[in-house]
Amino acid sequence: MSKKQPEWKEATRKALANLDEMSDVEDASISADALADPDNPPADDLLRRRGRPVSLSRKRAIKLRIDPDVIDRFRQSGPGWQSRMNDVLRKAVGL
Repeated sequence: MSKKQPEWKEATRKALANLDEMSDVEDASISADALADPDNPPADDLLRRRGRPVSLSRKRAIKLRIDPDVIDRFRQSGPGWQSRMNDVLRKAVGL
């Protein structure tokens, strides 16, 4: 276990303890100040989600055997070669 893990747990414990001790008036005051701050917009559910946003067109990972010279040609074109290969395949099948 890393040294930071106990520090994080202790900070969380202290924050929750302070939250329990906070009065309704203090909570309302802090919430009002946060809402009035233009640099602190409320975080909606979309902002709180972790990871990549869900794509409308999900791609599937498959195993595909391709000749080495074809792969080399696409890789030589630099970053994004897999997307370019996908574009060529889509065009080849008429999509």
